[in-house]
Amino acid sequence: MGETILLVEDDRLVLHTLARGLREAGYQVLEADSGEVAIQLCSTNDPDLALLDMRLGGMSGIEFAQWLKGALGVPFLFLSAYNDSDTVVAAAELGALGYLVKPLDVPQVLPAIRTALQRAQEIKKLHQAELDLSTALKTSRSISMAIGLLMQRFDSGADETFEALRAYCRSNRVRMVDLANQVVEHKQNVDLSSYLKKS
Repeated sequence: MGETILLVEDDRLVLHTLARGLREAGYQVLEADSGEVAIQLCSTNDPDLALLDMRLGGMSGIEFAQWLKGALGVPFLFLSAYNDSDTVVAAAELGALGYLVKPLDVPQVLPAIRTALQRAQEIKKLHQAELDLSTALKTSRSISMAIGLLMQRFDSGADETFEALRAYCRSNRVRMVDLANQVVEHKQNVDLSSYLKKS
């Protein structure tokens, strides 16, 4: 296993008991008794999942969860002695992957942690896919815009302009997206006339 779990709990007995049990189950555990200490730990570590007490002293568990989600995108489970519907709804609205009611024993917590880690991996893959798609769309958009500008300049059709631009990029050993960005930003004057005649 070896995944890293950030455990943030201001009750030291609960913190040490849970941390020991999680280590025995094969996880690496970062222990913090406050949100402030947890932020310091996150500056030098990259946890896969966080277990957060909702009602910490100082920075609350909810405030820390908001920071964790916004700054690092680390998924989290909440720990709480309260299981009233308002608290559960607040946890769900923040995007918690789960909600565990204290007192806790490690065997009871492990299935929820395993499920949350699996869900965290799925979320990470989705985020990566979104980033890849966003990059592809931006790339596609800049190439389309460049082709539109070059079609106007050379009074050529879309397909022949695309093929001419591709040939130009090949012979000049430049990436099409880089050249397209320069054309769109008017940083480079591309002469496709000879390539248009060839195609």
